Amino acid sequence: MPKDPVMLLSYVNTQLRDNYTSLDELCASEGADRAEIEAKLNSINYEYNAELNKFV
Repeated sequence: MPKDPVMLLSYVNTQLRDNYTSLDELCASEGADRAEIEAKLNSINYEYNAELNKFV
């Protein structure tokens, strides 16, 4: 996964849109730490919206 928050945002939202029904599913599949992803994206003012299944 990209380290840069903006690149991470693009990557995660694309993966959520195309391949996964939730952030938890994406993290489990990729072996990623959900809290770390959320912290990085919160640093650029994005939060996960479960209803939309994307960071907004």
